[in-house]
Amino acid sequence: MIVELGAFALILSLMLSVAQTGLSAVGGARRSPVLAGAGRGAAVATFVAVAVAFAALIHAFVVSDFSVANVAANSHTAKPLLYKVAGAWGSHEGSMLLWCLVLTGYGAAMAFFGDSLPPRLRAYAIAIQGALGVMFLAYTVFASNPLARLIEVPVEGRSLNPLLQDWALAVHPPFLYSGYVGFSVVYSLSLAALIEGRIDAAWARWVRPWTLAAWSLLTVGITLGAFWAYYELGWGGWWFWDPVENASFMPWLIGAALLHSAIVTEKRGALPGWTAFLALAAFTFSMLGAFLVRSGVLTSVHAFAVDPTRGVLLLMMMGVAAGAGFLLFGLRAGSLNPGGQFRPVSRESAIVLNNILLSTATAVVLLGTLYPLIREAMDGEAVSVGTPFFNLTFVPLMILAFCVLPAGPLLAWKRGDARGVARKLWVVLAAAAALGLVAYGIVQPRKALASAGLALGFWLLGGALLEMAERLKLFRAPAAESIRRAKGQPRGAWGTTLAHAGLGVFVLGASFETAWRVEAAQALSLNESHALGAYTLTLTDVGTVEGPNYLAERGIVKVLNKAGNEICHAEPERRFYPTGSQTTSEVAICPRMLDDIYVVLGERRAGEGGKPAWLVRAYVNPWVRLIFLGPLIMALGGVVSLSDRRVRLGVGRRAGEVVS
Repeated sequence: MIVELGAFALILSLMLSVAQTGLSAVGGARRSPVLAGAGRGAAVATFVAVAVAFAALIHAFVVSDFSVANVAANSHTAKPLLYKVAGAWGSHEGSMLLWCLVLTGYGAAMAFFGDSLPPRLRAYAIAIQGALGVMFLAYTVFASNPLARLIEVPVEGRSLNPLLQDWALAVHPPFLYSGYVGFSVVYSLSLAALIEGRIDAAWARWVRPWTLAAWSLLTVGITLGAFWAYYELGWGGWWFWDPVENASFMPWLIGAALLHSAIVTEKRGALPGWTAFLALAAFTFSMLGAFLVRSGVLTSVHAFAVDPTRGVLLLMMMGVAAGAGFLLFGLRAGSLNPGGQFRPVSRESAIVLNNILLSTATAVVLLGTLYPLIREAMDGEAVSVGTPFFNLTFVPLMILAFCVLPAGPLLAWKRGDARGVARKLWVVLAAAAALGLVAYGIVQPRKALASAGLALGFWLLGGALLEMAERLKLFRAPAAESIRRAKGQPRGAWGTTLAHAGLGVFVLGASFETAWRVEAAQALSLNESHALGAYTLTLTDVGTVEGPNYLAERGIVKVLNKAGNEICHAEPERRFYPTGSQTTSEVAICPRMLDDIYVVLGERRAGEGGKPAWLVRAYVNPWVRLIFLGPLIMALGGVVSLSDRRVRLGVGRRAGEVVS
């Protein structure tokens, strides 16, 4: 009965979404507070209906209702409760329902919290958000229904992919989708503003908090995904330029460019057209990610489906949404006010350069992701684009962006003082260069490029701290005045410092871990050892353990330092899941300050003298913790900025506008 209630709620949400679109559009066109208010009510009701459907799906997973096709295909009675719940969004159908939940949730948020928006623009934005809801809900109802029943009910389900049964991946999709779909609000506001013909400073201020929220959530989602890949897949890395990883990275890059561009439009009224273009592109890349993951064109552990038919529908939806947006942009672009003028040396120019580099980097990632698909479609030849391509194209662009970044916040608007900024930054530059040289002289083996990467990380971190120090007049004013200034600083300024400092922390971790990772692999019998850099690993025991829905072979590996002292007791596993007959590796990680000692237990094989042996693969990943800490600091910076009242509240309405 609960499943039927959920199915009814899902169909009802589609009809309510149609009503939201129509009422809001007509209310905006006729300037009718009554119709616009009804549209807002329909937006809230749509979200409630989708939430009921989503709750029904989760209930079906929790009680193991195998009469629901989605549950039978992705759950099992022996699964732990957390993974039963996560199974609700671990499939193609469930993930689309989660997408719809987030999409309609943002529409309801606009209805609730959009009082600062001009009524007509608000009505149009809610109408466009409703139109997006109509497309995705129709797709879910007619092509990807997560609550469809089975005629013949199996006794047991087939269970979720064991690789996805992990806490990080359980919470990864909700964060990722909240970021992905958050850009739909930016898209809707941009399209509504293009209809209204008011891409201006006020519009940029309305767009910025939604962009901040979406970008921060997407940052957390990507970080969780990278962390899952690091410790669950057993290959020792955290990023592989997998096409599905790129699918989430592209909207993140465009979102970062949009954040900076919106500041220029808000503060100076400049770049309005470019900011609107980025706003449309951000959600377009999000929809592209949905297509890549669900169309079957990619083979990846991250992918949800191998169904070209449904993939074509998603491609058509992306074409409609992106086509409508960019068509209207093209029609309106000539009438947009070019905005304020600025000198080549100014904060505006620094942000423009930042935008050019980020947009070019996004184009490079897009090319590397789509080229193999295009090549295979044209001549049937399978090609791959991997790490070497991105190292040669993407990395230099980002290095250039990082070199310029610390100078931007120190430059004045409209006309900056390049010499004055250079005088302020020379200490940071000297310190970063010195630290890079120290790393080159001390860390073995010597690696010039990696040491330069460390210097770049220190440059970013030092530049962020210097910018805040300038605001507080540290060491240039009495301590009491600096404290007073610190208390009076807007949260947006603190957020910017955190975001830029977090980027520096990430660059430090990525440079050090990538260059100086130590790897060793050897087949060991019991009580045999092998060296791993400055450590010695000894396999002392291998036993069998039983989990809630798996059987595991668990090894006991002692890690000793040069002095012979045990510093770690690692217990890697090889797990076998009878349901689905799949085997996975469970990594053992021994944290050492910023480093990890990473141990993987391989298959049993015959050793010397016929004794059983196991392949033990291990890594020392130096400073790897910074790789995951840096993005979280960046996301925290976004949250702190979002808490700034000046960012959260929109500007006043135009004179004479009626508040509905």
